Amino acid sequence: MHDLRHHGLVYYALKRGGSIHPITLPRELTGETGIMNPSIFIHEGRILLNVRHVNYTLYHSEGKKFPHVWGPLQYIHPENDVTLRTHNIMCELDGNMNVLSAGRIKMNLDTDPIWNFIGLEDGRLFCWDNRLFLCGVRRDCYDDQGKGRMEMCEIEFIDGEWQEVSRNPIPAPGDDATYCEKNWMPIIDMPWHFVKWCNPTEVVKYDIETRTTTTTHLDETKFMNVFGRDLRGGTQVVPIGQGRHLAFTHEVDLLKDVFHRKDGHYNHRVVVWDEDWNIIRYTKDFHFLGTQIDHTTGYEYNIEFATGLTFLDGNVLIAFGYQDNGTFILKMPETVFFDFVARG
Repeated sequence: MHDLRHHGLVYYALKRGGSIHPITLPRELTGETGIMNPSIFIHEGRILLNVRHVNYTLYHSEGKKFPHVWGPLQYIHPENDVTLRTHNIMCELDGNMNVLSAGRIKMNLDTDPIWNFIGLEDGRLFCWDNRLFLCGVRRDCYDDQGKGRMEMCEIEFIDGEWQEVSRNPIPAPGDDATYCEKNWMPIIDMPWHFVKWCNPTEVVKYDIETRTTTTTHLDETKFMNVFGRDLRGGTQVVPIGQGRHLAFTHEVDLLKDVFHRKDGHYNHRVVVWDEDWNIIRYTKDFHFLGTQIDHTTGYEYNIEFATGLTFLDGNVLIAFGYQDNGTFILKMPETVFFDFVARG
């Protein structure tokens, strides 16, 4: 598996009949700042892709070469807007992953922000009870300290554009006292259920009528002390038959350089659950586009994030972002993908 660990899952797939599809969007939509963390979903026969657009360009000095004067990891903002601002751009793709149309989702229910992370971040696309949702974290409206909650934004195509038609902030289960909830993974075939945490696996259910959240599965004795890092959410959770479910997860190494300035490194793996939400298989951690290694320290440097997963015509489609500046879809034959998962 040397080519997977060091060259990445994309290289692994390309050697076995897969393909990689970069997504580009018109400059009038993006202002040529970063696009990232896409989520793919097939809805009513249409291949939809939500792309997160941010108002900055991330500068990341891989391998500690040529760091910015303020450190190896920096957000380069326009001078007139130093917030971290997110817009969501909905695209429709053809079967070859070409963009047929793209437009910013009109967030009709936005209010004036009271914190400087603005917008719905890292949204996952899915459909429950014939309603199309984009669910991510929002941190601009709860307090002036950055408290964050998952929000389900219901969207419809109205008058020639994608528009928000309802918004459902999701409280954390229990006393809802946590600071920031992120990266809950919607379970595609279980309406109103999310995998909130992976290890030990916690499944929660949101009641859209009472606006309450309850934990439906959590067995803390099933904690697996094998990963070395927190196993965090990534893509949607998709059914794969016989009661089993599968998702891409991520793990983060938050690092400091010799001057104690922030750096980060992301790893991914695929996790499979049985019908009782026991983790029954997981792959080794990997990268999508390979990694840079600082041979002095041995540290690896890469920022990637996968937020979309679906199956189409015998292939698996994996949507991921790279360095907050790139949006890609990796297409792999299902046989190759499930062989990769089986090998671990």
